[in-house]
Amino acid sequence: MDFRTPTDREQTATATQGAILEAAGLRKSYGKLEVIKGIDLSLDAGEVLAIIGPSGSGKSTLIRCLNMMETPTAGVIRYKGRQVETRFASRKDRVGCGELRRHVGMVFQHFNLFPHKTVVQNVCEGPLAVLKEPREAVEARAMDLLAKVGLVEKRDVYPNHLSGGQKQRVAIARALAMRPDVLLLDEVTSALDPELVGEVLEVIRKLVQDGMTMAIVTHEISFAADIADRVAFIDEGVVAELGSATDVIHKSSSARLRAFLSRFHS
Repeated sequence: MDFRTPTDREQTATATQGAILEAAGLRKSYGKLEVIKGIDLSLDAGEVLAIIGPSGSGKSTLIRCLNMMETPTAGVIRYKGRQVETRFASRKDRVGCGELRRHVGMVFQHFNLFPHKTVVQNVCEGPLAVLKEPREAVEARAMDLLAKVGLVEKRDVYPNHLSGGQKQRVAIARALAMRPDVLLLDEVTSALDPELVGEVLEVIRKLVQDGMTMAIVTHEISFAADIADRVAFIDEGVVAELGSATDVIHKSSSARLRAFLSRFHS
């Protein structure tokens, strides 16, 4: 265990070889409540990392810090070896949070679609407004992505006429429209009715097969075991276990982790 302070780690830690996204000495507090307590974690290109743990353990806070939706209290986030700053603009040796979010996409638990825009307009919004890409190219890419998530026939439908599973698939397509290097998914099935979970997991499975780099916060333990290269078990704001899906989910000797996993076995 590393007992150095976050400041010490910031000064001495170097970028992990091959890591596309990395957290070093990450801490996040809300007032006197420390939610993330010094996490070191990296994500390699093409890797799928599943993040599991009990409610309130800091999983969602961690993944929101990874693309600066939440500003860390201490520690370092690196994208392709360059340290991320809280300022929006980038400079040569640093990455601004604006550049980070263009390359590290985020899909939320509650969809966050624009209710006044159609499905295809939702998917096109980022590339048009942020990347300033030509509309014709953006719309063509949007239709390809809607085909990937099985929603071409819903292109002109508004979100309030979609099921929860369909909304989440649109949200995934919208994130992919920015052509991110990394996709972060925060409990994307937890707000869905059980019968709709499978359609979203199938889309994620296809992304895994396509080689998409992803970090996934999930309570779908069997799915995580099936698709993840590594699994991180977060408990009380720290990485309590980290390793292959087999080692963490099936072979861990940790009583705390076994007790958590037992809740998902019938």
